[in-house]
Amino acid sequence: MKSVVVYSDYVCPFCLLAEKVVSRATAGRNIGLSWHAFELRPAPVPTLKPEDPYLPSIWARSVYPLAEQLGVPIKLPSISPQPRTAKAFELLAMAQDQGRDHAYSLRVLQAFFQEDRNIGDPQVLVGLAADVGIDAEAARLALKDGTYRARHREALRHAKEDMGIRSVPTIVVGDQIFRGTPPMAQLEAALDQFEADAGPKQSHPLISIGE
Repeated sequence: MKSVVVYSDYVCPFCLLAEKVVSRATAGRNIGLSWHAFELRPAPVPTLKPEDPYLPSIWARSVYPLAEQLGVPIKLPSISPQPRTAKAFELLAMAQDQGRDHAYSLRVLQAFFQEDRNIGDPQVLVGLAADVGIDAEAARLALKDGTYRARHREALRHAKEDMGIRSVPTIVVGDQIFRGTPPMAQLEAALDQFEADAGPKQSHPLISIGE
């Protein structure tokens, strides 16, 4: 099955909103969603604090209006500073191996932006993984032992160096790359072309939708 590839960070609200757009656009098509990691602020870069002016401003200006337009419940999480997502992405690698990366990614995004849960807490992550059918004890041991740590580092390298990802969500549809949440009509046109293509192409034009 062909897949739309979504590069995301689980602390980016636009990734939850983009999931709604992509899921609607791919409904009824033989196209899946494949989720890949991109940390906006990897350690030791400081993460953002919801009490500082930046987050409330961007949410009021951009996040809440788009969420209302799409019909997605969302709220600015209260966890301060915002959690790092490396461990969440370690379990993404585990979810990928089981074909559960879309379900897992959506569950993590929902937990953070709809339930105000700390997705940097390993216990929370294990529970979220279990919610989508991943064995909880296996997930706990994977985090404890760092089973997927090297794979996550390679995923970040691939995103930055091979794909040139600089922001999220970045959505790859065949030979087209959208930075940001694409308008439905534009995404559907790209999906039509993706379905019609016999095979992958080499060029990847970047289509910037806006931050």
